[in-house]
Amino acid sequence: MVGNTFPYTADDWNTDIELAWSHGIDAFALNVGIDDWQKDSVARCYAAASKSKLPFRLFLSFDMASLSGARPEDVHILRDYIAMFAHHPRQLLYHGKVLVSTFAGQDSLFGHDTLHEAWQFVKDALEEIAPIHLIPSFFIDPRRYASIAAMDGYFNWNGSWPIHLTVDSPREEVVCAKLDTDKHHIHHLGGRTFMAAVSPWFFTHYGSDSWNKNWIYRGDDWLFVRRWEQLIAMRDQVDIVQVISWNDYGESHYIAPIKGAQPNSHAWVSGFPHTAWLDLNRYFARAFKEGSYPPIERDSIYMWSRPHLRAAEAVHDPVGRPERWQLTDDTFWVVVFATGPAEVRIWTRDDLPAQTRKVGRGVWKLSHPMIVGGGMGGKLSAMAS
Repeated sequence: MVGNTFPYTADDWNTDIELAWSHGIDAFALNVGIDDWQKDSVARCYAAASKSKLPFRLFLSFDMASLSGARPEDVHILRDYIAMFAHHPRQLLYHGKVLVSTFAGQDSLFGHDTLHEAWQFVKDALEEIAPIHLIPSFFIDPRRYASIAAMDGYFNWNGSWPIHLTVDSPREEVVCAKLDTDKHHIHHLGGRTFMAAVSPWFFTHYGSDSWNKNWIYRGDDWLFVRRWEQLIAMRDQVDIVQVISWNDYGESHYIAPIKGAQPNSHAWVSGFPHTAWLDLNRYFARAFKEGSYPPIERDSIYMWSRPHLRAAEAVHDPVGRPERWQLTDDTFWVVVFATGPAEVRIWTRDDLPAQTRKVGRGVWKLSHPMIVGGGMGGKLSAMAS
């Protein structure tokens, strides 16, 4: 989210690039919106990538929920970005063309009558500068893809969360909920590029006096790991995986260190680092790219949970409970990396019994109930094989 990088210097971008590369990320999708200053931040990012010795790449993702796309002349801001960066040596090319993506855009018709006409107009305008490989995330029925020739592929932005769940969903559909929308997009793309999403979480808490976004998607059941495992199993059908997100603090799915400028999200971001997910990403991204899981090099335990029970009353919160709060469980989630046979103990309070599990070499998914006044504890003890 370039919109969260207002105070970034070139050194900040360089630090992010090095950190991302060391954790299995090959490129940044730079989500850009309406603010003029974002062009300068993007320029600093490209400059930092140029100075880096890493083969890191960048591409633009036009945030059409922010950018105007009502009139034909609105294409000029997209053209300006492409003119500035399309020929940059660190621009990501896909099939020899400049990769361009979007967030939304299904309502951006640029003065035309149909989505096909609108984005053919956009693509033609951009291709006056450089060949374009367009992978948007239009939120439309996949059956429409065949009629939108300007699309070179599709980014299934919502594919990593069980957004279909409601408070009335049967319990058996809620636990380890299906993440099966990819297949519909792949089927209707007819061989065009498919970009999948992987994300660890989703919580946003803005009231009606700001963005009026106050909901969660169920992030339980080891969501980040389970989604990565799914994509690794179907890697022959997935061309690109995009992690949502590096630094989108407002929706709580950031995996990078907290820095930059938060979008009034301090209440649910400050003091809540997510970098353990970044560490997990390195292992699973490597498995996706190489086609097999790498060896476990050290014993590790990863744990995460909400800081409170789902029915907790936030008495000084004017926004109120998020929609779908009932879908989450009072559970903390544990992922164990074991180099060999071991005994794992997990607990929530020292005065209560711990849960004990014997594991072998590999990755193990465990869980434990949360309780009021409790925390998260874990210990792995190697056993003789």
